[in-house]
Amino acid sequence: MKKTLEVLGLVFVVIGGAMFGAMATAYGLGALLTSSMRDGFLRAHLPAVSEALGRFVVPIINILILMLAFVMIIATLLTLAERKWSAMMQDRLGPNRARFAIPGLSNRALGGLPHVAADSVKMLFKEDFRPASANGFLFNLGPILAFAPVFALFAVVPAGPSVRILDVNVGMFISNPNFGVLYLFAVASLAVYGTSLAGWASNNKFALLGGVRAASQMISYEVALGLSLVGMMVAFSSVQLPQMVELQANWIWGGHGVVDMGLPAWGIFLQPLGFVIFFAAAFAETKRAPFDAPEGESEIIGYFVEYSGMKFGMFMISEFIEVVVLAAVSAVIFFGGYHLPFGEHFLHDQLMNVGLLRENPSIRELLWGASLGTFFWFKVLALCWVQLAIRWTFPRFRYDQIQTLGWKILLPAGLLNLFLSAGLILWDSSLRTLTAVGLLEIGIVVALSLSKKEPTAIHLHPSSV
Repeated sequence: MKKTLEVLGLVFVVIGGAMFGAMATAYGLGALLTSSMRDGFLRAHLPAVSEALGRFVVPIINILILMLAFVMIIATLLTLAERKWSAMMQDRLGPNRARFAIPGLSNRALGGLPHVAADSVKMLFKEDFRPASANGFLFNLGPILAFAPVFALFAVVPAGPSVRILDVNVGMFISNPNFGVLYLFAVASLAVYGTSLAGWASNNKFALLGGVRAASQMISYEVALGLSLVGMMVAFSSVQLPQMVELQANWIWGGHGVVDMGLPAWGIFLQPLGFVIFFAAAFAETKRAPFDAPEGESEIIGYFVEYSGMKFGMFMISEFIEVVVLAAVSAVIFFGGYHLPFGEHFLHDQLMNVGLLRENPSIRELLWGASLGTFFWFKVLALCWVQLAIRWTFPRFRYDQIQTLGWKILLPAGLLNLFLSAGLILWDSSLRTLTAVGLLEIGIVVALSLSKKEPTAIHLHPSSV
């Protein structure tokens, strides 16, 4: 047990260090390149070009580091984590047969990590099969439409605070449109076209049935998904995600004193019912167990049954990207984003009092932004773990149960939550009454979860034995 804890602690430190280094690199590169554009050769000779390029430096750096590094790497490693965590839940070893043909490592399983490389190589070099009667253009377009919208969702997610480095404001998001949350709704709804096209263009009846199921399920949960976030929009009077994160740094109660403790205005306290509805609806949108009826092998073959190689890989990796994006959006809207639950101002003041950093505000702000960004990614990893735990805990729902949950439970609950939240906000704009009701809802759920129900005795009639 002690050795296991030591290994987990080492893994925690290594992951945290890697994330901190990547976030610091994103902040530093964004500020350095923007500053060079502002004061360098282009600024002196081509000021218009320099100004135009300077506006795109930080978004491009964030695309490379946040989306291509963080999102893609986490999604790729989740393919291994799902198999290892499911093996731990079911008391199995999990993937451990693949090896790297490197001296000294050929006899080491390395926690199953070689399986990630093996899967990637297999998908890249596997024969690309397409049915002769399939529509070639739409058949190839299906995986793209399934992957691209999911990947693009992260563009409006703030992964760290906006800090000033080298007299340059550096924000950890690709874009901050005025319609931030509405962008999530619009782009997420496009993913349904990929699954529908994949099933229809394959010219396979089983694939078509899977595509119809997927489209019906995704459309059914979009209404509840939208309603679940309206309460947060009303509470914060904003649809911009960075502004929502900053408003969650305020305190409902407390927040004073040296250590700066209290109850923050996190969405989970203001809208616990909204979080449950959003998480359930977004989970159903990912089409993963227990909502994997569109690809349930026991009753129907999935909409991507005719796909092989990297086309199938795009369908698979898009599901894991959805897991990361769902975790990131949940962290931003309901768990304070990159903010700490307590002591954030205290830690910032202590950082400002360090002698070396007091004289170098750019380095101080870089370290502070990278620290909060690392905390954000730890929240994302925790919520990814929750999704994988749910996936391996609940059995697959029947298709009628999925539709019942979406239309008869989540949709009425979303309407009730919206009307109740709006009324409480009109009554008390300080959000304290809304928070009190939210804490009551959390207390009820915890009480019901901890309550023990005596097993019911089953009496069999002698004739049935």
